Amino acid sequence: MNEINLPRVSLNFEISRMTGHISAIFVAPSKHAEQLAFDAVQLKAKKGIVGDRFFGYRQKQPGRNLTLIEWEVIEEFNQTYQLNLPLNATRRNLITNGIRLNGLVGKTFKIGQVECRGIELCEPCKVMARHFPATSLSQTDIIRAFINKGGIRAEVLTDGVVRLGDEIFSDIISM
Repeated sequence: MNEINLPRVSLNFEISRMTGHISAIFVAPSKHAEQLAFDAVQLKAKKGIVGDRFFGYRQKQPGRNLTLIEWEVIEEFNQTYQLNLPLNATRRNLITNGIRLNGLVGKTFKIGQVECRGIELCEPCKVMARHFPATSLSQTDIIRAFINKGGIRAEVLTDGVVRLGDEIFSDIISM
């Protein structure tokens, strides 16, 4: 029998973890309604947050059922414009701390035990700007301030509960 000698291939890769925490949770029960703060919410796969205005909405378009934004972005906005913008003014469901969300687009990540997939950037819009408290800034100024920093849209992949303080994380494999 002939023996085949194949060259040995060495794969070098590194696994790193992106981590942060959930700082605030908001749900708007209907379109344009004020967002209400919660300590915990129930998420359903492919549907989003139970009780939120977008629960089950546009199931044919994944990623429309959960939105996230970084606390650091809101804080930077407040410092830049000397404002005290409340966390719910951005109309995002989850406020994170300590993790760069843009890096999660196209990746699977977990919030506590709930698995999600980052779908796209959640760019600012007139609806978000319209819900800001009265300021000297125009809607256009507000939108410009959040371009590429408005957070992300995510698809919920598994059912579960998300609570304040839950870790949000993603393992990144690099070669």
